[in-house]
Amino acid sequence: MKMLFRQRFFSWLDSYDVHAEDGTVLFTVKGVLSWRYTLKIFTPDGREAGMIKARMITFPKPVFDLTVNGGAAGCITQEFSLFRPSFTLDFRNWKISGDWLEWNYRIMCGNTPVAVIAKRLWNLTDTYEIDVTDPEDALGALMVTLAIDAVKSSK
Repeated sequence: MKMLFRQRFFSWLDSYDVHAEDGTVLFTVKGVLSWRYTLKIFTPDGREAGMIKARMITFPKPVFDLTVNGGAAGCITQEFSLFRPSFTLDFRNWKISGDWLEWNYRIMCGNTPVAVIAKRLWNLTDTYEIDVTDPEDALGALMVTLAIDAVKSSK
């Protein structure tokens, strides 16, 4: 299942619509005015499905907590590395690796691919394509992508 999300061109806070290949809206992501970077993810019927929230004072490594259906689900931490982006993912036993340009990522669970994340270039706003193997993992893959984008945007 492929998902595409593009940041809205005119938005005060980060705001995204996440679409399936056929154009139907799967999720809406809205930034929340807060002391910490916070994004809430909603289903098409307006129900909150997940949330990403930056932890306070985690210098030099940004840490984002992931919440699913109101409960703590895990976190993602950016690690220091010289040539490749490196993240520690404490979420569903997933591992993440990225290319040296920091545009493409792969999420794995053991030897099984979970999702491939690719940044689309030459767009006016941040645009990502997420190819998820199992549709049940779509929300998790989206949250990981949003956290990576938040880390990259803060540089």
